[in-house]
Amino acid sequence: MSPRSDDAVRCRPYEAGDREAAVRIWREVGWIEKPAHEQAFDAVLESGSAYVAALHGAPECLATAHDGRLRYLDEDLPATCLTAVTTGRTARRQGLAARLTAHALADRAARGDAVAMLGIFDQGFYNRLGFGNGSYERWCTFDPASLDVPAAPRVPVRLCVDDWERMHRGRLARRPRHGACSILPAKLTHADMLWTDNGFGLGFEDTSGELTSHLWCGTKATEHGPYRVNWLAYRDRDAFLELLALLRNLGDQIHAIILHEPQGIQLQDLIRQPFRSRRITARSPDESRITAAAYWQARLLDLQMALAATRLPDGPEVRFNLVLEDPVTGLLSPDAPWRGVAGDYTVTLGPVCDATAGRSPRLPTLAASIGAFTRLWLGVQPATGLAFTDRLSAPDELLRRLDRALRLPEPRQDWDF
Repeated sequence: MSPRSDDAVRCRPYEAGDREAAVRIWREVGWIEKPAHEQAFDAVLESGSAYVAALHGAPECLATAHDGRLRYLDEDLPATCLTAVTTGRTARRQGLAARLTAHALADRAARGDAVAMLGIFDQGFYNRLGFGNGSYERWCTFDPASLDVPAAPRVPVRLCVDDWERMHRGRLARRPRHGACSILPAKLTHADMLWTDNGFGLGFEDTSGELTSHLWCGTKATEHGPYRVNWLAYRDRDAFLELLALLRNLGDQIHAIILHEPQGIQLQDLIRQPFRSRRITARSPDESRITAAAYWQARLLDLQMALAATRLPDGPEVRFNLVLEDPVTGLLSPDAPWRGVAGDYTVTLGPVCDATAGRSPRLPTLAASIGAFTRLWLGVQPATGLAFTDRLSAPDELLRRLDRALRLPEPRQDWDF
């Protein structure tokens, strides 16, 4: 019997009896290496939706999805955060991961989520399910003593894994920016902390004891670093600068900090002589540098919901026909509760945006994959750029009008998963 046949492979919800097989899968992919990691595994599965693909009756692929929200300009949209898709060693390249991910997307879309997001192991695989690349995320490595910030920080409070619930509240209350993703279950923050090598946190409280800002770090080299800042959570400029001042004060002992550049910030503005530092540290373990990669992807699950929440008051109104292609349909079972979003639409972008089924005469036509259209809607790249590199095409005049209408801030995920 072929392992690809419907009789051999079945996608279904995770059950308690699947735990041993699921733990084995995560051990085989290197995600469970110590007892704390198994505790993190339980936190992940207890706090979201989990699905398995069973091959000849035995679970060989596991996917997890969690409730989230995506900030689109000033609106929050319900989002699916696909937090894990893992396949055991005996079932590689059998199509299980693609089919299980499609199954999870259909279930989450039927629950009412507008968009799905995930982190990628490499480019190409999830494109087959309609995902498109997000923006470049930048990681900055620098000598903390080189930070040029005016703040003199207060004495912070120490934070540890036991503080996961209030740290999660602080993450959800952080300064909102376009494209930011937030995972709602607090146990996901707990799991992230359990996976951190030598993790520690520092933060500041208000008079009630609530965290108003904090950071969470980890390192494999405690004495001199590098230290990796897994996240910063802050609500305003002063809090941001105070957290950086805390990092600066570690510079007497720590040689390098690795920091995910925050949304709306160009960190180089706050580093003294960055190019001199890079030349001096070149090819060392503590080399000062900035690296960038688009390692997250997104796709719309509900086109109408997403556009109904979109407001573009400063741009010209643009109306066009949209011919949308969605490759996920071919991976869904005939009884799936959602069939993707392929079809013909009439789209309006402007102060009021919408998408209605069908074409309108005399309007220009945009043809796009759902991944490319998601990137356009988010503002990852302009229409004229996507027409060069992605599955998106339209008359030049329509492309230029879309560039003018969708002048959006760079979307940054701001929550790794």
